[in-house]
Amino acid sequence: MENWDEIRTAYHVARLGTVSGAAEVLGVHHATVIRHIDALEARLGVKLFQRHARGYTPTEAGQDLARVAQTTDDQFHQLTGRIKGRGEAVSGELLVTSLTNFAPLIVGALVSFRALYPDVTARFLTGERLFRLEYGEAHVALRAGAAPQEPDNVVQPFSRQAVALYAAASYVEARGLPKGPEEFGTHDFVGFDDLDSRAPSARWMKVNVPAARVVFRTSDDRVQHQAVRAGAGMGFMPVTEAEGDAGLVQVMPPQEDWSAPLWLVTHVDLHRTPKVQAFVKHLKAYAGEKA
Repeated sequence: MENWDEIRTAYHVARLGTVSGAAEVLGVHHATVIRHIDALEARLGVKLFQRHARGYTPTEAGQDLARVAQTTDDQFHQLTGRIKGRGEAVSGELLVTSLTNFAPLIVGALVSFRALYPDVTARFLTGERLFRLEYGEAHVALRAGAAPQEPDNVVQPFSRQAVALYAAASYVEARGLPKGPEEFGTHDFVGFDDLDSRAPSARWMKVNVPAARVVFRTSDDRVQHQAVRAGAGMGFMPVTEAEGDAGLVQVMPPQEDWSAPLWLVTHVDLHRTPKVQAFVKHLKAYAGEKA
């Protein structure tokens, strides 16, 4: 493992396919990446990559090395995450992950948590993929939908996310408000690009809104919310995100079948650490105040 830097460089080149991409991830100059690859190939006596105009493609030997390097890199991340989370003081990095929809809740909770524990550095990771708690990618996750089933995770019911139907004030001024679902056929809606989405609000919309009236479609919740605010049509938004926005009008209040259950997830190895316990307790209290 004395050449781990070179192996890690090769792994990222194989993963990303370009020297520039690997250099950006590693925080080094692209010349360093090339030097590492050349040195590793010389040491092993085998070509790890085919060079071409579009980048680097791993050979069979390069693919084998990348698979081993990925496993090792994952194990290092796991070890690092667990070490960082085991301190007795409520300090150091706190990694929290959720869908971007929950940013208003999580950001508010993290800011108020840091007011209590100023030695904490908050890291809020968002994205569609599930961050792997078992590898230390996050300390606490807030997830929606069916209860998470990953082994070695501690799963706690949190709440349900209240969702309502909204329209921009500009849309209401131009088009008015429907008196009920019977008038939806004369209005525009913002929805998922996949009309068969399993999201609760999408299922309701499929039954109650003519498909032809879903005139703005996107796969990203954040884009949907932006489109509603821009006046593209009526659409669903979390109440916590929409409340306080003077530019939005609530068309229909929250309904139970529009919401999804939320879950707090921690890894069993970190669940009882002071930092994780303190934040989980704080997040529950903060969400209760905002309810």
